[in-house]
Amino acid sequence: MTRRERSMPIDNSEQIAEWNGALGQRWVAMQRELDRIVVPFGDAALKAAAPQPGEQVIDIGCGCGDTSIEIARIVGAAGAVLGIDVSQPMLEVARSRGALANCAHLAFRFGDASEAGLPENIDLLFSRFGVMFFSEPTQAFGHLRKSLRRGGRCAFVCWRTPRDNAWAMTPLSAARTAMGVTPPPADPNAPGPFAFADADRVRALLSGAGFGGIDVQRFDAAVSLGATPRSAAESAVQIGPVSRFVREVGLEHLPVILDAVERALAALAAPDGHVSMNGSAWIVSATNPA
Repeated sequence: MTRRERSMPIDNSEQIAEWNGALGQRWVAMQRELDRIVVPFGDAALKAAAPQPGEQVIDIGCGCGDTSIEIARIVGAAGAVLGIDVSQPMLEVARSRGALANCAHLAFRFGDASEAGLPENIDLLFSRFGVMFFSEPTQAFGHLRKSLRRGGRCAFVCWRTPRDNAWAMTPLSAARTAMGVTPPPADPNAPGPFAFADADRVRALLSGAGFGGIDVQRFDAAVSLGATPRSAAESAVQIGPVSRFVREVGLEHLPVILDAVERALAALAAPDGHVSMNGSAWIVSATNPA
């Protein structure tokens, strides 16, 4: 495959630094818990993407490689899959998993997909919650689109609004209450998990980047947080919005926050103690005009 380089830089340095520090290490350590949250949504996005045998695919924000390996299985030896991510800790796991899967047509690469040189004539761009962190999303999607062949496809999943995702916001609300914190109004379009919550904005971004055939569909699924309120709370304070809040207020407050989150989740637990809450996302698909 030939590669194409960008000439205009995009500054995602803050995000990249986070994913190569403690955040990336936490996501590696909590991979099993994260899978409980994201796998149903990723499976729905893969169904919409419909990779085919022999296709060439880029998996954007591939993380620990789950979706890349599954796509490689589908496209087979006649195809090729490149997983790209900005987190070296997660890529180390991805490469180990890829080696165990014995997929010679699967490769992983460190890089910022919004500006990295990418293979050309790609059939499919895919992402499971990996595209909401771009500092300049229209520019980033325009760059990505140029790697697609004419008629090539783009498919990704992104979270809807915070209020539609109780699994994330219930623990955060409990943590804020425990600390007596009332957050200032946030920029809903700032890079982060909920940056693409507005479906109209997603359509506008993709259209502005030159995509056509844009389709945005709601997908809801139950998010399993843990077998007990305590285990669910322990997961919540390490990943998702609560983990960032803990860093903001100081780790010395972690015991108080953990107890508050546990109490909030206990009130919602099933009779057997399991904690499951609603999650809601957009399944987005688009094409590079022929």
